[in-house]
Amino acid sequence: MNNQIVAAIEKRVSINLFDPRRSLTEEEIKELIRLATRAPTAYNLQNWRFIAVSTPEAKARLQAAAYGQGKVADAAVTYIICGQFPSHETMEERLLPSVEAGIMPAAMVRSWADAVKQTYAGDPQMQRDEAIRTATLGAAFLMFAAAAQGFATGPMVGFDPAAVVREFDLAPNEIPVLLMAVGHPAEGNWPQKPRFPVSRVLELV
Repeated sequence: MNNQIVAAIEKRVSINLFDPRRSLTEEEIKELIRLATRAPTAYNLQNWRFIAVSTPEAKARLQAAAYGQGKVADAAVTYIICGQFPSHETMEERLLPSVEAGIMPAAMVRSWADAVKQTYAGDPQMQRDEAIRTATLGAAFLMFAAAAQGFATGPMVGFDPAAVVREFDLAPNEIPVLLMAVGHPAEGNWPQKPRFPVSRVLELV
């Protein structure tokens, strides 16, 4: 067992208080997303997009859409994590690198595209569910990528989705699933709150 990964899980906390004097470099902001996109997606759809909000002007717009939450202004960056509705029309682009790397045969691309079309086309609920799953997995990887770099995180669902869509020009096939504030913690944050015992949440069958 990788003790560093276990330690990161054990110590993870959702931060509300960030040090506004400390920032992240553009390279650090990009590296977190490079690592976040190592998360799995169905059929390798990679149906996500990340908007890194770090300038004062953009923070002000996002803070207004997040009901004035101070962490948006104080964190070094807040990512808007968007899920995209899956589409079979994207499959050739998404899978071509795997074909070129010799991971999968070219003939398999068509069958995967057909499977995506059969699974999601004409089913808005399935499309939305997959967008949320993908964005959530990306957010989880982003959280631990940040921990590995020594940063703190604060996931947020307290925001007006329509305002985020409008203010940050999300496409019609995108939904803002959650926000992730990232930066350096200030004094006064709570430790990780106790969880239910495993016996309460696990059923062995």
